[in-house]
Amino acid sequence: MKLHAKVIVDNIGNEQAKGEWGLCIYITYGEKKLLLDVGASGLFSKNAEILGVAVEEIDAAVLSHAHYDHADGMKEFFEKNEKARFYVRDTCGENCYFKKWFVHKYIGISKGILEEYPKRFQRVSGNYEIMEGVHLIPHTTNGLQEIGKRENMYRKENGRWRPDDFSHEQSLVFETDEGLVIFNSCCHGGADTIIHEVENAFLGKKIVALIGGFHLFNKSETFVRTLAQRIKDTGIQQVYTGHCTGQKAFDILKEELGDSVHQLKIGLEMDF
Repeated sequence: MKLHAKVIVDNIGNEQAKGEWGLCIYITYGEKKLLLDVGASGLFSKNAEILGVAVEEIDAAVLSHAHYDHADGMKEFFEKNEKARFYVRDTCGENCYFKKWFVHKYIGISKGILEEYPKRFQRVSGNYEIMEGVHLIPHTTNGLQEIGKRENMYRKENGRWRPDDFSHEQSLVFETDEGLVIFNSCCHGGADTIIHEVENAFLGKKIVALIGGFHLFNKSETFVRTLAQRIKDTGIQQVYTGHCTGQKAFDILKEELGDSVHQLKIGLEMDF
């Protein structure tokens, strides 16, 4: 099956379509039309119109993880599209925070959205097939709460603060003629970790690309270069990254991985 993807929202905009801190990618897979995330506002809808994408015709939408910069266009989406189910992890809630010492800031999805549109959400667990050739893969790696601690990301559950283990994050995986294509919008669990998780879910199948942010905007040069080597060791052929990767980290990845790395930006189109 052929896959075509177009970036609707990213930090990098152009003369026609504005950027914001967020991500939204439109994907056609055969005759099906999907949307990964909806950015941080209703901007995705304006950009979609500019880029020739009909939001009302989308067949399915996926939330990569429960953070505002990927989810806060939901209300606009539900107003424009009356048919698509929005796929979220069963652990998705309105409880994600940035927390450091006594300071805490809510970074989750819009409060009340899950109750306001209960029939539009499809909660999933484990490895889940949306349609033939389209899969949602959760984290299966232990110890990811240590990343939550490092990033000062927490979830508030029953009045208690718990380091985020990113169980609300999922990879959207497509089977294409070339091999598997992975979308994971922020890769909080680690880009290389996600590649290995998908390898384990699809034993013997080749992975050709990983698309999404890598959450490197706040990382040291040493951290980025070490990650780049781990990505290279996976043998993946193409990497498309932007949003929370940051320009400095992108430039380092480019030095380390060369022509296999591509910059996400609004209007970018990808074919597999």
